[in-house]
Amino acid sequence: MIAVFTRLLATRRGALAGLMALGLCSPAAAQSFPSKPVTLIVPFAAGGPSDVIARLLGEHMGRTLGQQVVVENVAGAGGTAGAKRLVAAEADGHTMLIHHLALAAAPSLYNNLGYDTQTAFAPIGLINTGPMVVAGKLALPPVDGKAFFPFAKLQADKLTVAHAGVGSNSHLCAVLLSQALGVKFAQVAYRGTGPAMNDLVAGQVDVLCDQSTTAVPQIQGDKIRAYAVTSAERLDVLPNTPTAREAGTDLDMTIWHGLYAPKGTPAAALDKLNGALKLALKDANVLERFKAVGTGAFPEAEWTREAHAKRFAAEIAKWAASLKAAGVAQQDVK
Repeated sequence: MIAVFTRLLATRRGALAGLMALGLCSPAAAQSFPSKPVTLIVPFAAGGPSDVIARLLGEHMGRTLGQQVVVENVAGAGGTAGAKRLVAAEADGHTMLIHHLALAAAPSLYNNLGYDTQTAFAPIGLINTGPMVVAGKLALPPVDGKAFFPFAKLQADKLTVAHAGVGSNSHLCAVLLSQALGVKFAQVAYRGTGPAMNDLVAGQVDVLCDQSTTAVPQIQGDKIRAYAVTSAERLDVLPNTPTAREAGTDLDMTIWHGLYAPKGTPAAALDKLNGALKLALKDANVLERFKAVGTGAFPEAEWTREAHAKRFAAEIAKWAASLKAAGVAQQDVK
């Protein structure tokens, strides 16, 4: 009997050791995470809206985690290059990805992603949400939204519309704008909205749909002209800019950012990252920075990993239907 008990005890100890080695049930492992700097992948060029939010959050989360959060820009292919970088990373919690709704739209845009969007990522938490801003170079003739949209419809074949690559927020907004006006624009793709915005300011392209995060400072600095915001209500920081519907166009688009880890990341690590994110979203300075550029944190009830997973799944289905209705065909990742 003693021998049987000894064997059972040894078996249980062996199983427990195996689970601890996998990081699935070790309080010590949870307490020691993170054990090294955490990489935060930004799938677009430096200076764009995702980069701005990442650096703001990374600095705060690093203090909470006790390890530096290092931002790594992996631009290209409408944000899918950065997503692939995360999928290839070790699932130990030391690599995160910040991405927006383009991550959910990607499977409807590309036929060779190399990963299953619905299963490849472990949602950490939702960050911020806000509208896009339809903006133009200062040399364009229209001075307001009501004049711009009829002008854009008549001059569509002559206008250049910049975006950050197929699948980016700015590209999806351009698709919806074309759909709303019933025209096709000459599109100019960049590796991020940062360089696209630079060319808009320089007058090298005509129009850009950009997130308020990076558009507002340029508008307030009188470097570009805002024609409309894609939200249901005007932004407090752009009180004189109408909504697209006020300007006579049915264009409605709300963007959002979330944090992701690779599939298989231990729950303890995900919970710790989510906790650090929550503290950042409660920080008055972070919220003030959000407000200053026309975006805001999600309601606190939606800060859980479960809420993020639910929204992500819903957005995949939503964009699949929307892009199909717009007649957008899948293409190869380039």
